[in-house]
Amino acid sequence: MLTITLVTAGACALIAVWLGFRVGQIRRAEGISVGDGGNMRLIARMRAQMNFVEYAPFVLILIALIEHAQGSSVLLWVAAAAFVIARILHAFGMDGWMPGRVTGIAVTLLLLAILGLYAVILPFESGITHAQPAAPVQAVSPTA
Repeated sequence: MLTITLVTAGACALIAVWLGFRVGQIRRAEGISVGDGGNMRLIARMRAQMNFVEYAPFVLILIALIEHAQGSSVLLWVAAAAFVIARILHAFGMDGWMPGRVTGIAVTLLLLAILGLYAVILPFESGITHAQPAAPVQAVSPTA
C-alpha cells in the first residue's frame, strides 16, 4: 500500500473541497454564477483553487512513484506535510495575507523541484535503470 500517497491524496481532496467552498462563498455573496464578474476577491479565490489544481497532481504523482520505487521514508512524509501546509497558506495568502502566499508558492515550487530531482536520480542511485526480466519458471513434477 502506498500509505504516504494515500494520506496525501486524501488531504489534497479535502483541500480541493475547501477551496471550492471558498469560491462558492464569494459567488453566493456577490450573486455571480458564471465567470468572475470582475470581482477581485472572487478572482483571487479562483486563482488559489486553480493554482492548487495546477501543482497538486505533479506532487502526488511524484510522491506515489517515489514511494512505490523506494517505500515509505521520512523525506516523503515531510514533503507531503509541507505541501499540504503550503497550499493552505497559499489560499489564505490569496485573500490578502502576503506572507502566506509567498511562503505557500515558494514551498510548493521547492518541493516540486526536490521531488522531481529525486525522481530523476533515484533509479540510477539504486542501480536499476530498466525493468529486469523475470526469471524463467520451470515446471517441477511432484515426487511420488
